[in-house]
Amino acid sequence: MNPSHTGQLGPAYIEARTGEFWRANVALFAAAFSTFALLYCVQPLLPELARVFRVSPTQSSLALSIPTAALGIALLFGGSLSEVLGRKSIMCGSLVASAALTILAAIAPGWELFLIARALAGFALSGLPAVAMAYVSEEFHPGASGLAMGLYIGGTGIGGMTGRLIAGFLTDAFSWRWALGGIGAIALCLSILFLALLPRSRHFTPHEPSARDLLATAKSHLRDRGLIRLYVMGFVLMGANVSLFNYVAFRLVDPPYRLSQSEVGLIYLVYLFGVASSPWAGNLAAKRGSRTVLWILVAIMLGGVIVTLANPLWLVLAGFSVISFGFFGAHTVASAWIGRRAETGKALAASLYLFFYYAGASILGTATGKAWSSEGWLGVAAAIIVVLAIGLAVSVRMRRMPEMSEAAAQ
Repeated sequence: MNPSHTGQLGPAYIEARTGEFWRANVALFAAAFSTFALLYCVQPLLPELARVFRVSPTQSSLALSIPTAALGIALLFGGSLSEVLGRKSIMCGSLVASAALTILAAIAPGWELFLIARALAGFALSGLPAVAMAYVSEEFHPGASGLAMGLYIGGTGIGGMTGRLIAGFLTDAFSWRWALGGIGAIALCLSILFLALLPRSRHFTPHEPSARDLLATAKSHLRDRGLIRLYVMGFVLMGANVSLFNYVAFRLVDPPYRLSQSEVGLIYLVYLFGVASSPWAGNLAAKRGSRTVLWILVAIMLGGVIVTLANPLWLVLAGFSVISFGFFGAHTVASAWIGRRAETGKALAASLYLFFYYAGASILGTATGKAWSSEGWLGVAAAIIVVLAIGLAVSVRMRRMPEMSEAAAQ
C-alpha cells in the first residue's frame, strides 16, 4: 500500500486532484494573488506618480524597485525564520502586515514617506514567496508538486495583472490613493481565506535558530553550480520582465498612443498568457525534464521582446503576450527545479533564488530607466535583449546539468 495514503510510514502528502489538493491550492492562490497585487499595483501608475510627486521616470521607478529590493534582502531571513516558527504562521503574518502597509502608503503625504511605506511593505512580503515554495516542496506529493507550483505561480500572474488593472481603473475614476487603499483592503480579506483553507504543515520540523548552520547551508547552496545557474536565471527573468513592463507604461501614455491610465492597465491582461503557461510548463517539465524545457521558454521571451520593437499597438501587445508566456513558464520551471536540486535547507535555497530574482527586478528595473531617458523604447529593448541573450546561453548550458545534485540523487 502507498504510505502517502495510509500514513503508516509517516504523515500523508497532499495528492494531486484531491479535495485537500484544491483547498491548499486555493489558499496558496489567494496568497500569491495578494502578494503580487500589493507589490506590482504601482507599476502602471509610474507616470502618474512622476506627475503628482514631480519626479523623473527613473525616480518614479523606485516605487517598485525599493520594495522589490527590500523584499529580496528580507527573503534571506524570512525563509530562515519559517524554519523556526513554521510555514503557515509566517505566511499569514506576512499577508496582513503588507496589506496594512499598502494602505498606509496610500495616505502618505510626501514622496519620501510613500517610499518608506513601500519599502516596509516589501520587507513584510518576504514572509511569503520562499516559504510558499518550501511548503509546496514539503507538503505536496512529488507527482503533484509541479502542478501545484504552476498553479501558485499562475496566482502570482493573476494577482499582478489584477492589481495593475484595478490600480489603473481606480486611479482614473478616483485617484491613485484610492487605488492603493482598495488593493490593500482586498488583500486583508484574502488573508482570512488563506488562514481558513491552507492545511497545516505535516512534514515540517522546526529547527532552533543557528547563524552557523544558516551560513553553512548558504555556503553549500552557493557552491552548487546548478543552483548558482538557477539563481542567475531568476535575476535575468525577473529583471527583464519588470524592466519591460515598467517603461511600456511611459511609452503608451506618450504619442502616438496617448492611452489613459485605465487603458495602460489593460496591457497587463497579457498576463493571462502567463497564467496559462505556468501549469502547462510545470507539467511539461515533469514529463520532459526541466533542462529540456527551460531554454525554449527563455528563447520565446526573447522573441517577444524583438516583436515589441514594431510600432503598431497590436504588435506591441502581441510581443508582450509572448513575453508573458515565456516568463511565467520559465519561472515555474526554475522555481520547481530549486526544490529538487537542494537536498537540504529548501526554504533557504528558495530564498536565495528569490533574492536574485528580486535583485534583478530592482537593479535592472531602475537601470533601464536611463536607457528609456536616452533612447526611448529602442534603448530599453536593446538592453533587455542583451540580458535575455545571457540567460539563454546559461539555460542552454544547463541542458547538460542533472536535475538533482549528486547528494540529492543518492
